[in-house]
Amino acid sequence: MIEVKMPNLGEGVTEGTIVRWCKAEGDAVAAGETLAEIMTDKVNVEFASPAAGIVRKLHVPEEAIVRVGTVIAWLESSADERPGGAAPEVAPAVTRPRG
Repeated sequence: MIEVKMPNLGEGVTEGTIVRWCKAEGDAVAAGETLAEIMTDKVNVEFASPAAGIVRKLHVPEEAIVRVGTVIAWLESSADERPGGAAPEVAPAVTRPRG
């Protein structure tokens, strides 16, 4: 499994908002393909998938504010050999609704 973490999108940026997921759980994604749209107070970006695979788990709902470095999704690559495709257990992300 491949951990996908909230990227650092600039100096002094400590969190960002997942505006929209461009893929759903179970969808295939190519390396470099847009996985999510992320907004910070300094920049809006299309966040590219770090690897090719299947989206197994989206840990953060749309419109949630997430700290840099938080696991936001899990991808399963073709090299993964987990029986049943089960994702490893992860503590829930600490999120704060926009408001």
